[in-house]
Amino acid sequence: MKTIRILTLTAIVATSSFLGVAHAEPKSTGKDIVAVASGNGSFNTLVTAVKAAGLVETLQGPGPFTVFAPTDEAFAKLPKGTVEDLLKPENKEKLVAILTYHVVAGKVMAADVKTMKAKTVNGQSLDVKVTAGAVTVDNAKVVKTDVAASNGVIHVIDTVVLPN
Repeated sequence: MKTIRILTLTAIVATSSFLGVAHAEPKSTGKDIVAVASGNGSFNTLVTAVKAAGLVETLQGPGPFTVFAPTDEAFAKLPKGTVEDLLKPENKEKLVAILTYHVVAGKVMAADVKTMKAKTVNGQSLDVKVTAGAVTVDNAKVVKTDVAASNGVIHVIDTVVLPN
């Protein structure tokens, strides 16, 4: 019976995005997700892409949001010319789809992460896997967790994840 309850709870969480669990969280700097990413120094490409996609205002909104943020090095792994091509105005829709695939509604701290499918803001689901304490999101490794923002949390990933 306990196993059924756990599986049911997992299914509920998976189908309704993430639900927060009360625990001690890192204190926010009072800066929103965009301000935290802009001030970090490792997310210059991401911030440029967010601006080109017209998502700044959204990610400065109340949220809360969980952002799996690729570093500049993660963007550099893409084939040459990909980022430049995505930043063109005619590719805005594709860029928005990719960036919103990195965002989950709700604030999910590392302690709350479990192996599951997590519905993203773009409507598709990320494969989140927890194995021996390591977390992957699709094919990206989470390299830093719980970067606090006033309207959510950032988890740093080493690869840009792409929707279907």
